Amino acid sequence: MSETPTRLSRAEAEVLRKFWDLGPASVREIVDALETPVAYTTVQTLVYRLEAKGAVERVKKIGNAHIFAAAITSEAFRGGIAKQLLSLFAGSPKLLVSSLLEQGDLSLEDLEAIRRTASAVERKSGRRRR
Repeated sequence: MSETPTRLSRAEAEVLRKFWDLGPASVREIVDALETPVAYTTVQTLVYRLEAKGAVERVKKIGNAHIFAAAITSEAFRGGIAKQLLSLFAGSPKLLVSSLLEQGDLSLEDLEAIRRTASAVERKSGRRRR
């Protein structure tokens, strides 16, 4: 799997999610899997953009149809997005979480889940929190 692409549009991310759901697929299969009707040529353009960005790759050809597959994992994609988001907050997770809490986008239950995850990561890695 390759590195996380720099930026994906919302539509590109939706198409990439379909590749994660379906596995290797043709453009037609992606079109059929989308919840919202989208023209074949639009999806084809999105797939080609994803290929140019290194997010999908051609894995084989069946007749005239190319079969594509995700070239990055969902975990790598989310990690890249998280790093981009953190960079908007001067690299400070505290500023990010504070902002989410203040805006009401993060509940106390969410925060507790984050604490549990942090504790699990701490135990797994043997690291101590700062």
